Amino acid sequence: MAGTWVELVDGPIDSARVRSFVWGDPSLGGIVCFEGVTRGETDLAHGKLAHLQYEAHATMAERQMQALAHQALSKFGAGRVAIVHRIGTVAPAETSVAIAVACTHRAEAFETCRWIIDTLKKDVPIWKKDVFEDGFVRWVEPRMANGE
Repeated sequence: MAGTWVELVDGPIDSARVRSFVWGDPSLGGIVCFEGVTRGETDLAHGKLAHLQYEAHATMAERQMQALAHQALSKFGAGRVAIVHRIGTVAPAETSVAIAVACTHRAEAFETCRWIIDTLKKDVPIWKKDVFEDGFVRWVEPRMANGE
């Protein structure tokens, strides 16, 4: 569909390209962009976080991300939606997911963007592990914005 762009990428996300995908329709006055960036963390037992490692069931993940984009168009009235998620190694301060939505008004744009990221983290088969400087690795459970 012309109003959606969904992709898994193994390498840096071009955030400017994600933003520009939703830009330019004069009937869409609310544009919200979200980037999830790897935080630099320190674990008392294992030291600094070296990187995150993302894995996905690519076919299923892209299909579900496309379903989210289409739901955003129909459920929230979004005019354009871009969802790009990184797989592989993501270092601290690098973007792991970029979402951009354009809606008629700002309230819908904010609501749509938040709904997409929360639903993506909960439902889409993309998994992440923390990898620390000492080699310790742990899988990370997805959490919703409200802490669930």
